[in-house]
Formats: sequence, C-alpha cells, structure tokens
Amino acid sequence: MYLNRSENGPKLAIEAYLVVANPATSRFIGTGSPSLIPYPSSSGTTSTSEWTLDYPPFFAYFEWLLSQFAQYADRGMLQLSNLGYESWQTVCFQRASVIAAELVLVYALQKFVQTSSANSKNLSHAVALSILLSPGLLIIDHIHFQYNGFLYGMLILSLVLARKQSTILLSGILFAVLLCLKHIYLYLAPAYFAYLLRSYCLSHKSIFRIRFGSALKLATGLIVVFGTAFGPYLYWGQVDQLFVRLFPFSRGLCHAYWAPNMWAMYSFTDRVLIFVAPRLGLDIDEAAVNSVTRGLVGDTSFAVLPEISPRTTFVLTLAFQLISVSKLFQQANWETFIGAVTLCGYASFLFGWHVHEKAILLVIIPFSLMALKDRRYLGAFRPLAVAGHVSLFPLLFTAAEFPVKAVYTVFWLVLFLFVFDRLAPVSSRPRVFVLDRFSLLYITIAIPLIVYCSFLHRFVFGQKYEFLPLMFTSSYSAVGIVGSWVGFLVVYFTS
Repeated sequence: MYLNRSENGPKLAIEAYLVVANPATSRFIGTGSPSLIPYPSSSGTTSTSEWTLDYPPFFAYFEWLLSQFAQYADRGMLQLSNLGYESWQTVCFQRASVIAAELVLVYALQKFVQTSSANSKNLSHAVALSILLSPGLLIIDHIHFQYNGFLYGMLILSLVLARKQSTILLSGILFAVLLCLKHIYLYLAPAYFAYLLRSYCLSHKSIFRIRFGSALKLATGLIVVFGTAFGPYLYWGQVDQLFVRLFPFSRGLCHAYWAPNMWAMYSFTDRVLIFVAPRLGLDIDEAAVNSVTRGLVGDTSFAVLPEISPRTTFVLTLAFQLISVSKLFQQANWETFIGAVTLCGYASFLFGWHVHEKAILLVIIPFSLMALKDRRYLGAFRPLAVAGHVSLFPLLFTAAEFPVKAVYTVFWLVLFLFVFDRLAPVSSRPRVFVLDRFSLLYITIAIPLIVYCSFLHRFVFGQKYEFLPLMFTSSYSAVGIVGSWVGFLVVYFTS
C-alpha cells in the first residue's frame, strides 16, 4: 500500500504539512499484486516501521489500486524503505484521493434523503449535512489523514439499502465488503446478523419458518465476498499472520490516549486510588504506578484495581450487544435496526479492547440517522455529539491546529444542535427529566474544561503533568458518552 495513515503526524492543509510516509502500509506493493504479498510477521510491528499493518485485504486492494495512479505523482511514496519521506506531490495526491473517495459518502447521503418519507425530507437533509460536514471526519480524514469518509459512506449506503425488502440482500453483501475493508465494523455485525436473519431469512409470519431461497442467496453472496478477500491468504498459508494483525490483543487494554469509554473511567479511578489506597489499606502494585498506555504494542497495568483481560471485554461487549439486538426479533423494522446498530457501536466502544478514540464515529454516524425521530432521541444525542467530537481533540496536539479544531467543532455543535432542536418533533411519550438536565449540565461544564485543557494547563504548569489534560478530556468525555448510552437505552426500549 502506498499511503501514509498519518499515525506519524497530522497535516492541517496541503500547504501546512509535508507527508511522512508509513512504510508498514507499503507491504502490498512490491510485486504489483496485493494478494501475493505477506503480512510480514506475526509480531506486532514490521522490521522497517514501528507502525502496525492492521487492515483487512480489501483495503490493501483499494490502496494498491490507488498506487497505480500514485506512481505518476511521485514514485517515492511507494518505496517501502522511505520512512519519513516528504514531498508536496505526495501530499497533494493523497489529499485528492481522500476527497475523491468521499464521493461515496455524498452518494450514500443522497440516497438516504431520497428514500426518506415526504414529510421527513427536511429532517433528512439536516442530518445528511451534519454528517457530511462532521468535525469528526474533518479531524480524522482531512487533518489526521485517513479514509473514514469513504468507509462510513459505504456503511450509510448499506444501512439505507436495508430500508427496503427489495434491496436488503444487497445491504448485507455491501456490509460484508465493508468488513473486508476495515474490520472495526465487525462490532456492528450482531445487529446486521439479527436483522438479516429476521427480515430476510425467516418468514415474516413465524420465526420458525426458514425462507431457504433467501438464505441461500445471502450465504452465496457472503461466501463470494469473504472468499475473494481471504482466499489468497488461505492458499499462501498466511491466515494466522493476518488474524494476528487484525486482532492484536497484545497491544493492551487502552490506547495511547485513553478512548473515552468505561476503561478510561476505570483507569482514572485506578490513578486516583493510588493516592488514597494507603489510607484505605489497599495494596498497590508498585510496578504499575508509573505505567502509562502506549500507542504501540504494550500492556496496560493497574496499580490498585484488578487487571482486565481480553475475555472480560469480549463478554461484556457481546452481552450488551445481544441485549440490544433482542428487540429486532420483536420489531424487525428499519428504525429498530438503526437503533440496534447504534447500541452495538456503543457497546463495542464502551467495553471493547484497545479501543481507539476515533471509533466513536461508529456510534455518532448511525445515531445521527435517527437523532431527529423525536425530542427524546435528540436528548440522548446531544451529550454524545459534544463528548464524541471533543474527545478527538488530542489527535491534533499542536498550537497551530487548535483554532481549526476548536472553532470548527464549536461552530458545528452550535449550528446543528440549534437546527436539530428546532426541527425535532415532540415525542408522544414523556421525556425523562433527569436525562434532559444531565444533557444541559454536561454541555455547560464542557466549555471551561476545554479551555483549561487547551490553554490554562500549559500556562500554569508548563511542560509538567502533560498527561493530565488528556486524562481529564478522556474521563469527562467518557461521562458524556456513558450518559448518552444510558439515555438512548431508555429511549430505545420504551419506544
């Protein structure tokens, strides 16, 4: 693969940053055929780069295709050994490729609006614009530099195709293709499985009657997709290496910057207990006192609280996902499906292993599609929108980037939350007073927190306690996301 997945340094604009090539993603170039190039080793990193190659095969094919055009811009970006490579041609080409790929997102949002009912066109237009102009996609795709707009476009298109019975098969096949492009969407698979099973493979009159023709079509489509993606690696005996790369449990529970989930709150509690443990008579693991989470391969250690295993995170994630999808067998309609997809995203983000902060888009994007269903849904969406986007701020850590991320995000939040508030219809069910007050209080406190973490901390402490603003941002964002999750659970199961 040719491209820099800019773990090594964000780029604010074409004129502002030079690219830093990521040779770990160049392994699929050498012979001109991505299926013939191995995932280099079963260890966490390559021999030429500290960054891991952890995308499924279809993304390798996608970047190999882009590399056929990239060679006419600058062949230097295709060299595996070019760690730290910089050229304006590379930056311009990569920027152009991201913009071109995001046309998929534009098309998906257009289909979302077109398939909406006549009386909800205005609501759908507002939702589509909020996603297209999302500060999350701006930060991740156009500054941090990735292809999430293209991938979320495919997700939205798959969700939209699930609206009609005539295209539900295509929805399932497209989601399978998406899984082979980026396996993080596997977290949403339980909702897809339940919906496709109930709405496509089982009779609408009885769950005990199988529609064998439909089941066969779906099975055939999935076999073709996954066979195309993983067949070459099975033939070359590289499946073990591939899956070690895709599921790197050796990386540790938390990412370098704590994603704002349950484990961020757990880690924050452990840091606090270090200071109060002697008074409470609790044991402290001295070896873990100075433990910090790392972006590269490594483990996270807790000084006071029990260690968390991958199995624990898997069981918790799956349990909350199964609770969410259970409703699909009672109400197998599109809105329940979108709700189940959203809750699967919540569960995976809140309880998953080594969750990256950008995975919050797995929740924000599908939730956006139904945020304007009524004011109860919007009440649960508000703290998520604030916490989710603010939690991405540490991805852009230089002083020059702060005005862009802060001003644009605040503008987006004020504009769209105001518009959503004006458009959202009144709910036929009573709203939950506590959840409404939580949303207002949370947004109010978020403002001084952002000011402190972005300005005051550095002014007061200088270069000391650099992890403190990150810890505050992550922990407070986690409170907002957990509160939003609880609120949406109440709305989802009482609708």
